[in-house]
Amino acid sequence: MADSDPEAPWSQTARLTIDLDAIARNWRALAARAPGAETGAVVKADAYGLGMARVAPALARAGARSFFVANAREGAALRRILGPGPDIWIFNGFTPAERELFAKARLFPVLCSLRQLREFRAALPDLPEGLEVGLHIETGINRQGFGMHELDALRAEGMGEARATLLLSHLACADEPEHGMNLRQRGAFAGRSALLAAAAPGARMSLAATGGILLGEKFHFDLTRPGIGLYGGLPFGQAEPVVRLEAPILQVRRILRGESVGYGASWTAPRDSMIGVLPAGYADGLPRALRGAKVWLDGRPAPLVGRVSMDMLTVDLTDHPRAAPGRMVEILGPNQSVDQLAAAAGTIGYEILTSLGARYERRYTEADPHEAAG
Repeated sequence: MADSDPEAPWSQTARLTIDLDAIARNWRALAARAPGAETGAVVKADAYGLGMARVAPALARAGARSFFVANAREGAALRRILGPGPDIWIFNGFTPAERELFAKARLFPVLCSLRQLREFRAALPDLPEGLEVGLHIETGINRQGFGMHELDALRAEGMGEARATLLLSHLACADEPEHGMNLRQRGAFAGRSALLAAAAPGARMSLAATGGILLGEKFHFDLTRPGIGLYGGLPFGQAEPVVRLEAPILQVRRILRGESVGYGASWTAPRDSMIGVLPAGYADGLPRALRGAKVWLDGRPAPLVGRVSMDMLTVDLTDHPRAAPGRMVEILGPNQSVDQLAAAAGTIGYEILTSLGARYERRYTEADPHEAAG
């Protein structure tokens, strides 16, 4: 972390730095794990909280051609960002109320039920010719998708004028490589996809997100859909770090042994202590449930003390004699990953990333994108 001069003018806003080159390298690394398949990119939830407007073009320059988001509004925004070239798939399927979004942005719904298929067929006169669909096959996670009874009905009813070019399912336990559910779901996906050979001739198959890619070739099929691994999170342990979150010290105050800090007086100083106040809190995506967490100053940890409040953290800087207002403290970065911080809150890295708030000063780092594109 670059040192900061506390005597120079400084901002009281925490800073979030997002490394677009690291995202691109993570995408290429995951693509190299599945050389026989196309590698797509999941950019739902505003690219996991990191900013779809900057992240998606970086992934497109890296080579991604198939993108996945949750809903049609995300898809329409992504189309404005990427232009007419890439395929944009909508995980939540189709609803007639949003047919104009699907038509204007040329979005491909992943249909999740017989009802959605029927609604899509009914809307075809209002949709552009050649609009493709995917079919989500339920294989064990029991969220969305065609179950066996609906697959039987689909086979009897047929696709009509709709053209399915992608068969998709999702693994429940991909982050646990030895879990028996992985092979059971793979077998169910292969078997149930085979039942759709007549209804969806030539359709590609997609089962693996980040964890599925790491499970090996038999899970890759035709198209993979990495998400969290692009952004530096587990289960892709070899991912490059993508985010760095730093906050300036607003104030350093001396308290006496026995004095308490924060709401609920939940922490009591075991010695005379120096307490630093940082301008970031649960309104900025740092969970109130954080316990035993640390921040880093001069390459050394400083423990979080007291409760996380809406706008502030308090940390014990007693062992940091150079601590002063204006010095930058690392919350996320080389010393602490999103998953390590998440563990201190009893949650997962996905939740930390997608919750990072709008009040941070956001900076994006990237080599010349024109050189990257060439």
